[in-house]
Amino acid sequence: MRLDKLLWYLRFAKTRSLAQTAIVSGHIRLNRRRVDRPAQRIAVGDILVLPVPQGIHVIEITALPGRRGPAAEASSCYRTLDAAQSNLIAADESPPAPSRTEDQEDRSS
Repeated sequence: MRLDKLLWYLRFAKTRSLAQTAIVSGHIRLNRRRVDRPAQRIAVGDILVLPVPQGIHVIEITALPGRRGPAAEASSCYRTLDAAQSNLIAADESPPAPSRTEDQEDRSS
């Protein structure tokens, strides 16, 4: 299933185009990697990090929905991970900044 469709089915986005905008903007992470393609395939067991107004929402996909149904049906397709797991998963894995070279240090003096 496509990521944009999943976000719409699970009611994390009001429309599919809003889901696509969030994905293309780089706000969504799938299994600790930034996703920028709305057509990215999602499978059961994948972990998504989603921005919400209150912070972040980390979920694990437990089932793929067949339609955009009621909220109760949508929430049965994922489980929210607890705060300890959320912090580990949502941690930014960007590489550390390069150290300053000698030339840069000489110029700053």
